[in-house]
Amino acid sequence: MNNKEPLPALTSRTVQVGRRQIFISEIGTGHPLLMLHGGGAGASGLSNYSKNIDALSRRFRVIVADMPGYGQSTKGVDRKDPFGDLAQAMLGLLDSLKISSAHVVGNSLGGACALRMALDAPERVSALVLMGPGGVNTTRSLPTPGLKLLLNYYSGEGPTLAKITRFIREYLVYDGSKVSDAMIQERYQASIDPLVIAAPPLRKPQGIPNFRNWDFTRDPRLKKCQVSTLVLWGTEDKVNRPSGGEALRRQMPDCNLYLFSKTGHWVQWERADEFNAVTTAFLSCRTAL
Repeated sequence: MNNKEPLPALTSRTVQVGRRQIFISEIGTGHPLLMLHGGGAGASGLSNYSKNIDALSRRFRVIVADMPGYGQSTKGVDRKDPFGDLAQAMLGLLDSLKISSAHVVGNSLGGACALRMALDAPERVSALVLMGPGGVNTTRSLPTPGLKLLLNYYSGEGPTLAKITRFIREYLVYDGSKVSDAMIQERYQASIDPLVIAAPPLRKPQGIPNFRNWDFTRDPRLKKCQVSTLVLWGTEDKVNRPSGGEALRRQMPDCNLYLFSKTGHWVQWERADEFNAVTTAFLSCRTAL
């Protein structure tokens, strides 16, 4: 499909995956591309990739999922192994869609899920694009201030508009003035869904237990993972440390690293045109003809 042809309509539905209902949206044709959103309060697939879906769907069959615990999918995540639980759910989604292998794009928590998918079932992941993924270099120190805000959102007084505004404008992006009030309000309303409040996917003190134990760089499978990987990281990321990019590049056999200057945690939104171009080029070179 060339860039002048009209795109087919985006369609959405829920898919049964084990005991869960997973909400997905699809558009485009070609090799499957599964897109996994971040773990911030009020996050969902469509909102996370609002600037990317159309561009990528001109080359791929784009599948945007709400991961368990978020959006319109079943709430609740196994806090004993959150990355593994999410990865198994997304591999189950591919099974339900009868997809044997897909490219996987993941941002933050979605990046951790995508990387775990590649470690658990490398034959199912044809290529990876990771943007500031979680679970990398956690042994260096305690969580960043941005990650602490994320994990504490449902603690204390509970979710507030002031909390989510501070997180998004001061920690999620490099230039908070570019984030509209409407976007923040949308995220806030999603974050106070009673079903989410009853079972927040990430929170303290139950958040990610034994923080240092969820470091992919300590997993011996990382050095053996042959899945071709592109890591994208904003140099001003205040949620997950940019040093994680170099850690992955050193350990993974086929890992490319692209750093974005004056960019925070949300590369795909802050630098959308560049993200779309480099992701399309990378994945196109790794799509079987």
